[in-house]
Amino acid sequence: MRPRLPPRNQNGPKPGAGEAAPPPKNYITPRGYKRLRDEHLYLRVVERAKLVEEVAYAASLGDRSENAEYIYGKKKLREIDRRLRWLHKRLAAAEVVEPSAPRGDVVFFGATVTVAWPDGVEKVFELVGEDEIEAELGRISWRSPLGAAIMRKKEGDTARFAPQQGGRVDLEIVEVAYVKQVEDPPSRWDEHQAAMRAAGQKVAVVALDLPDDVDLEDDDED
Repeated sequence: MRPRLPPRNQNGPKPGAGEAAPPPKNYITPRGYKRLRDEHLYLRVVERAKLVEEVAYAASLGDRSENAEYIYGKKKLREIDRRLRWLHKRLAAAEVVEPSAPRGDVVFFGATVTVAWPDGVEKVFELVGEDEIEAELGRISWRSPLGAAIMRKKEGDTARFAPQQGGRVDLEIVEVAYVKQVEDPPSRWDEHQAAMRAAGQKVAVVALDLPDDVDLEDDDED
């Protein structure tokens, strides 16, 4: 099956009068999706569960207004819940695209692109989602200025790029490839599951839901 790709108009059709614009799709690679998913699961199942127990114990000790452990625990709990809400929304909007699916020599999301600067220096970039940028590894967002400049170009084309420091640069698209991703090292969630298996415990399938006492639209008021 041909993977779904970002449309030409990245912002989509304009909403009608009185209609809210739909949120943009969160295009993401399988590696990036796993990162968000694993962080969500670890925070919810491991860190938050442990912290809830600690807060409950601190609350049982007496006056909460002067209980440093309780106050600190509640603060940390709000931080985790804030992060869980963000992860939940990004995962819900995720549109996973497999980078190794062949799409010819045209630059789409997930492409690995070799670009030549005017001075002849060549650099390689992977076009990834906004939640998986690693500039030091050449992994840039497809919505970044450089990513947008080379999108839908093909091998041999010239792309005009405007760096942040000003001016314009004409870049040559030297090569476009769609390759299998390099996998990340085991995440904290992977290690947690491995430890449970090693201890002979059953690893249950956990849904990507928020805890029952966390409101998706909570404003984090004290």
